[in-house]
Amino acid sequence: MSRKMKMRARQSGDVTELLVRIQHPMETGLRKDKVTKKTIPTHFIQNITVVHNGKKVVNCDTGIAISKNPVMGFGLKDAKTGDKVTVSWKDNKNESGSVTQPLKL
Repeated sequence: MSRKMKMRARQSGDVTELLVRIQHPMETGLRKDKVTKKTIPTHFIQNITVVHNGKKVVNCDTGIAISKNPVMGFGLKDAKTGDKVTVSWKDNKNESGSVTQPLKL
């Protein structure tokens, strides 16, 4: 399933702050459906990777304690306008997504 992702960056001193929003339901497996009263199965992002100009700079494992449609922030050193950044994710149901774009600072 294709999920929307948005990425933007802003300069803060010598660090570029990268913000990424991922459209994802992020179910913990602890909630119950209001109608059927059955537990809603887990569905959450397990891994997020950030690649800056071909070099992996972030690889983080995540869990159920992240909100629906999360916004994740990462700091990049020595980034400049035009640098290529790719952010990708994979969840516990083998869904995945990525976005690649040049930085606009």
